[in-house]
Amino acid sequence: MAANQGGRTRRRLSTEERRAQLLAVGARLFSESPYDDVWIEQVAEIAGVSRGLLYHYFPTKRDFFAAVVERESERMLRMTAPVPGVPVREQLAGGLDTFLEYVQAHAHGYRAFHRADAAGDQAVRRVYQRALGAQERQILAALAEDPEFGPACEERPEVRLAVRGWLAFTTSVCLEWLRGTELSRDQVRELCARALLGVLTP
Repeated sequence: MAANQGGRTRRRLSTEERRAQLLAVGARLFSESPYDDVWIEQVAEIAGVSRGLLYHYFPTKRDFFAAVVERESERMLRMTAPVPGVPVREQLAGGLDTFLEYVQAHAHGYRAFHRADAAGDQAVRRVYQRALGAQERQILAALAEDPEFGPACEERPEVRLAVRGWLAFTTSVCLEWLRGTELSRDQVRELCARALLGVLTP
């Protein structure tokens, strides 16, 4: 425990807590500015740590941004994980509602995640592409197990491309929604649900 000037004590953050704090600061900065415009010194200053400590956790700026992107990817995958045995059509609305709640609550992280695609650093873009690939595989696996859509996945090779296009569509809709539109969360959910069902239905 360390004492501050007011005589109160503040708890020393654990390794995981400090790492999470740094990633949260990074998510905010990367969501507001392009990759090249964010300086590692900014992150250290906002977090109240030395630059050396930040480099202890993340050796390079690329490592730091990749960690921000990977954390957001893992969050999204957990939020949208399918429920085994429940039809896709039945769980689609609930899954999208949970996802949109996440997008609102973690807007900085969501924006930062999708800024990775515009980063000039090819290694960073590869991290982003791997994350999108994981989302795509998760959706396709759920569709393949579904009694209604499973046969279509086997018979229609374009389903994979359709799912990839739907992810891009949903991303665009969500980013625009975060900027401020007249659509409610329910309306955005219905829009995205109809778009996926539309491309899956022959």
